[in-house]
Amino acid sequence: MADLWMPGAIRADVGDHAPCDTQYPPKAISHITWDRNATAAKPADLVPFSALKDYFTGGGRGMAPHILWSPFTGQFCQFYPANSRSKSVVDLTGGTRTNRAGKVVIQIEALFFPYCRTPDGKVWAKLADTPCKGWEQLQNWVHSWGVPNAWPMGKPVDFTPHRDEHVWETQGGWYGHSQVPENTHQDPGSWPAFVNVSPPKPATKPKVSLAHIVYAAKHDPASAQGHTSYKSEVLLVERALHAEGLLDSQWVDGSFGSKTITAYAALQRRYGYSGSGADGIPGKTSLTRLGDKHGFTVVA
Repeated sequence: MADLWMPGAIRADVGDHAPCDTQYPPKAISHITWDRNATAAKPADLVPFSALKDYFTGGGRGMAPHILWSPFTGQFCQFYPANSRSKSVVDLTGGTRTNRAGKVVIQIEALFFPYCRTPDGKVWAKLADTPCKGWEQLQNWVHSWGVPNAWPMGKPVDFTPHRDEHVWETQGGWYGHSQVPENTHQDPGSWPAFVNVSPPKPATKPKVSLAHIVYAAKHDPASAQGHTSYKSEVLLVERALHAEGLLDSQWVDGSFGSKTITAYAALQRRYGYSGSGADGIPGKTSLTRLGDKHGFTVVA
């Protein structure tokens, strides 16, 4: 059985344990502490590990993660057991679950900020360029809780946010704070590569039949829903339209009703179509373009 407390970590239990929502797949969330703002022209001294430990057990316990990690020394401090939620991300009432959305949701705060200066005088722009001491140990402990060594939204390489509620709710693995719904932070900016892990096989994209989608768009929604395979394909298209900001989530129901037709017409106009070419009935070119962006393959 996996260890609730990471072996070798300082145990600083802050209490206030609460269960996770175990119907969701297991996840880990990567953060950086970003306790100072520095630049290449004006680097700043790294905050001591002990200062962050004291913060998360004191005035900052309401934002404490599971693990505080120093990639410079390999030190770890743990504030919550693995099977409890921690509090390092925003979790709005009534919205998408964040801190709890998984069999585990293990949150790691790496002691780092861009252009931090360590005692030896070196300045570090990216977390991934640090020594990353202890990373393999941390990776293995997180993986022992069933968290896949994978980044469903892509491994963070900069401070650009990318968020998708559907991916978050349905896929286990590692996420950056910049990829968690309901949050606005942009960290971690980078993260070390997984150690001793074979590259994942390319995922097979789901297929969407143009004929099935056109049938669903042209027929009564109740009739279209009678075709289970059609509904699953329609859902892929509707989720893509939702991600494009054209279809409200309440209409992502697999029926390709009037709201979906209106949304698809808006997409066609966005793609440069007009008149009968923007009537909300998908064509091969527009649907293929949408699928290429949102991860499905269009077939006849």
